[in-house]
Amino acid sequence: MLANYLPILIFLGVSTALAAVLMGLGLFLGRLGSKTYGATEKLSPYECGFEAFEDTRGRFDVRYYLVAILFIVFDLEIAFLFPWAVSLSHIGTFGLVAMGIFLTILVVGFIYEWKKGALEWD
Repeated sequence: MLANYLPILIFLGVSTALAAVLMGLGLFLGRLGSKTYGATEKLSPYECGFEAFEDTRGRFDVRYYLVAILFIVFDLEIAFLFPWAVSLSHIGTFGLVAMGIFLTILVVGFIYEWKKGALEWD
């Protein structure tokens, strides 16, 4: 019974040891680097090579999230189009009509968002 689980136990032991060694090296080298290069430079705020303009916990505009959600929706549309295009010869006319309905709904939604001004950055 133990012979069946021995490779798994060896794998868990080696991975645990490797994780401990890497974490220890990171801790040691991190402390060594902060002593060598100075903790003030290492812990200072960094934004494109110069000091930050404002607080890093500032709020984003809601339009940013709206555009991000729209991007995800249309990205998923493309993710559905690739397998459909590959299997179109197998699914036939039913698949063509179903994808046409799907794309029509998404295009109508996109036009609605466009007319509402969701994609404009004033």
